[in-house]
Amino acid sequence: MTGKRKTNPAGSTNSYRGDVLRVLGALKVATADQIQRIGAPHLTFRHADQPTPSKQKQARTASHTGALSDMRKHGLSENGGSTETGDSLRNLTLKGLEAASYELRRPVTEMGSTARGAGSSGASHPMAVNETVIALLRPKPNMAKLADDPPHVQAAAQAAVDGPDGIGTIASYWTEVPLPATGTWNAPGKGGAQADLVLTAPQDGVPLLFIEVDNCHETAEELALKLEKYARFFRRTAKDTDGKERPMWRTRWTAPQGPYGDTPHPPVLLVFNHIGERNPNRTVPRLQELTRHLWQGERQRGGHHLYDRKIPGLRR
Repeated sequence: MTGKRKTNPAGSTNSYRGDVLRVLGALKVATADQIQRIGAPHLTFRHADQPTPSKQKQARTASHTGALSDMRKHGLSENGGSTETGDSLRNLTLKGLEAASYELRRPVTEMGSTARGAGSSGASHPMAVNETVIALLRPKPNMAKLADDPPHVQAAAQAAVDGPDGIGTIASYWTEVPLPATGTWNAPGKGGAQADLVLTAPQDGVPLLFIEVDNCHETAEELALKLEKYARFFRRTAKDTDGKERPMWRTRWTAPQGPYGDTPHPPVLLVFNHIGERNPNRTVPRLQELTRHLWQGERQRGGHHLYDRKIPGLRR
């Protein structure tokens, strides 16, 4: 027992260290609060009776905070500044990303960067991306882990279990994914985009979805330029393993063809987090006009539309 404590002086378990690797491997940078809400949502209900929100957060994140402390001693994670509200930001080292690749069953070459320095300005955008993931995941508590808890705790957790299902698992999400218009996947050239999120959850009816999160700081013109870069990437072709030319994105991801024989580009979801000064209700109409050529389909005699080489997510 003494040897175990010396190896992991904060007393963390493999389970909680696994949570940290999976969450940070996907999100790159996150708070202990976000790691806990994704990795062990049952803890939220177990500690809901603490007298203040601060004590609730401290109690429910204690296990993952301990895991982060032990992993930092092993050179797997590091502190990366703090959010605008004072929460510590955590990210993995290169050694940690390699360990996370095993947890996520994801090639090391697709793990991305360590996100070092993301907290130098409060990381408001990465935090908004993380909250988007949590909103889509809808993490549900494991009721078996609350079997010995009081009835009111079990009842609150069961209500969450009975709520709408989320989409995918944390392994279904990639963040900060380069979409090279020139260059390669690992060495992108100029003119490309970088997806805030890529979601692949075919088991939940979402084979491929690109997601852009805007904190309402960008103008419609700036967002339109970003979507033009998406379209440029989607149009790019590359040789696949069989030697045939295909859209470059299809050499990495799969998605069905259009229902009428057309070949639409993958959908792009725009998520507006209204913390900036711009009103999304005013931005969206202008953005639709600027990008109409990217998303508008062609009406057919049968009443349906074809979206050949269009981005369906940009439609209202």
